[in-house]
This record gives sequence, structure tokens and C-alpha cells, in this order.
Amino acid sequence: MLNMKRNVGLLAACQALMMTANVLLITTSALVGQRLATIQGLSESLATLPLMIQFLATMLTTIPASLLMKRVGRRAGFLLGSGAGLAGGVLAAYAIMQGSFALFALATVLFGINNGFGTYYRFAAADSATLDYRANAISYVMAGGVIAALLGTDLANWTRGLLDGAPFAGSYFVLIGLYTMSLVALVFIRIPRPDVWTRTHSGRPLRVIVAQKTFIVAVAAGMVGYGVMSLIMTATPLAMSAHAHNFSSTAFVIEWHALGMFAPSFFTGHLIRRLGVANVMLAGALLNALTVAINLAGTSDTHFWLALFLLGVGWNFLYVGGTTLLTEAHDEQEKAKVQALNDFLIYTAAAGAIFMAGVLQYEFGWRAVNLGVLPLIGAILIMVLWLKRRHRRDLPAL
Repeated sequence: MLNMKRNVGLLAACQALMMTANVLLITTSALVGQRLATIQGLSESLATLPLMIQFLATMLTTIPASLLMKRVGRRAGFLLGSGAGLAGGVLAAYAIMQGSFALFALATVLFGINNGFGTYYRFAAADSATLDYRANAISYVMAGGVIAALLGTDLANWTRGLLDGAPFAGSYFVLIGLYTMSLVALVFIRIPRPDVWTRTHSGRPLRVIVAQKTFIVAVAAGMVGYGVMSLIMTATPLAMSAHAHNFSSTAFVIEWHALGMFAPSFFTGHLIRRLGVANVMLAGALLNALTVAINLAGTSDTHFWLALFLLGVGWNFLYVGGTTLLTEAHDEQEKAKVQALNDFLIYTAAAGAIFMAGVLQYEFGWRAVNLGVLPLIGAILIMVLWLKRRHRRDLPAL
């Protein structure tokens, strides 16, 4: 029990460091991309392309990362991912100082590789936990992002002018320190390597697993939660800039968005155990719908702040709920390929949403960004209600 909680604590620390870096990237990446595109005479609609590339790299890393860790163990994979993030911080700072859009985009590939491995922190916590502690373990690791919410945007704000003539270059030097601390924390994690049976057997065919209603809804919750959140969140700094809000206001909004994403994790696991995972996911989808309504109602600081905070809470309920539900769709031998497919699909949705954020915002405006996510929210509401109705007898906790 002591070793289990120690691992969960260290994984939460690694999650906190990774998400602090990601919040900093989310706060600055579109603005850096916009500046570098302008310097090189490129279209400003490419502002979100580096962030999209980051998520695309994450998507492409998820499957090989999961399969590699099945063979060499979680810790070795996490160390490799943190090393990639460290190299990305060095390259991104250099790219900004040189005014190179292409090098900055290449750096985001390395950030994406780091996240492709780091996305399994929550699954590593679940693997280390007993069955009755699993939802709490996932939730506590996700709660590490609260530190990210409090530090990420402030770090971006404090360091954006650190180097004259290269806005935000200092912010990317900070990433070097964050990834270094992650490497140190990982040294102390003790997660046993998979046994020979787990490494050499893969369980049921994937086509059988993905046909399960539980798997379908779990993955859909993750995809919709991440897709809706990524689209609106990525467009927000651009929309706030277009509506004459200063960067400090944007950083404040993103900070509260990140708090909304991760602070609920202190109790999301308890809510799932008490109310059922489907009810928590329903609440997440409804909060996403409320986000859209607020964004369509106005563009003041208060509108952006409240909408992005609720968007974060909605993401948390859908993402943690989907992750918890997914653990019911596979056994020990199947987890590597199932988790890999789950995260591949989630980050595919996120990468597409991030790219579309820049296009929709620049070509059609903030209203189109928000209206564009309504069909996705409606779809997940229908799917979760379908699961509740079909599984009411055999999964009463839903």
C-alpha cells in the first residue's frame, strides 16, 4: 500500500511538471506561431499549426510508446519521453531567437513525443492501484495539473520579455528546467516491468474489444472531451487578442481554465464511485454546452473567464470518466494495445481540433468556433445515455 501511494504521488508530480509545461505551451504557442509566421511572411492562419503538430506528434507516439513500455517497462518509457521534452525546450528557445517558424514547429514535435509517453502516467497509476483505489489513483494523478494551472500561465507571463527582441524565448528556457525535474522524479519511481506472460500475450483480438459498448463510449468521451476543449481553448488567445484583451488577461483566463481542468480531480474519483461514471460524463457534456452558450453571449473578460473555467471542468469529467470506463474494457494482457488505441484516437481528435481552431477563428470568427462544437457535444450526450440504458441491469453503477 505504501509503495502504491508513493508511486501515485511521484506520478502526480511528473503529471504536474508535464502539464505545467503544456499550460505554458498552450498560453504562448499560438502567439509565438503568429509572430514567427508574420516575420517570415506566412499567413497568420498558420498560428496554431505548431500546436497542432505537437498534438499530431503525440497522436503518432501513443501507440509505439505503449507497445514499447509493455516490453521495457513504464519508467524507461517515461524517461525517454522526458528526454525528448528537454531537447524540445532547447530547440524552441533557439528557434524563437532565430525567428524560425520551421524550427519552432520541429521543437513542438519533441514536445509531442514527451506527451505521447506522459499521457500514460494516469494508466501507470491505475496499474499500481488496487481495484477499489483505481478511480482515485487516476484522479489524483490528474490533480497534479492544479500546480500547472497555478504556475504555467504565470511562468509564461513572467518570462515572456526575459530576452529582448525575442518575446517568449525565456518561457521556453523554463521548459528545460521543468523537464529536468521530471527526469529526476522518474528515477525514484518503482514500477515493476511486465511479466513474461503479459509481454508475450495480447489477449482478445482488437476487433472484439472495440465492439464493446463500454469501449466505444469511453473512447468517444475522451475524443469529444479533448476535441471540444482543444478547439475552444486554442482559439481563445487569438479571439481575446482580436477583441483587444491584453496578454495578462489572456494568461488569467488560461490559468482558470487549467484550474477547471485539474482541480476537480481531487473529487472526480469520489463522484464516479458515488454517482456512477456515466452520470459524471453527462455532467461534463452539459458543462461543455454551457461553455458554448456563455461564449456566444459576449466577449468580455468575464465571459471568457467563466466559459473557459467551465470548459475545463467539463473536460475533466469526460476525460477522467472515459479513462475510468476504459479500464473495464480490457484485461492485463490487452491494456497496452487498448490504451494505445484510445490515446491515438483522442489525440487525433485534438490535433484536428487545434488546426481547425486557427482556420475557424481567422476565416469565420469566434462565433463559428463555438457553433462548430455543438454536434460533438450532442453526440456524446446521446452515446452516454445509450450506454446507461443498455447497461442498466448488468452495470448498475452506471
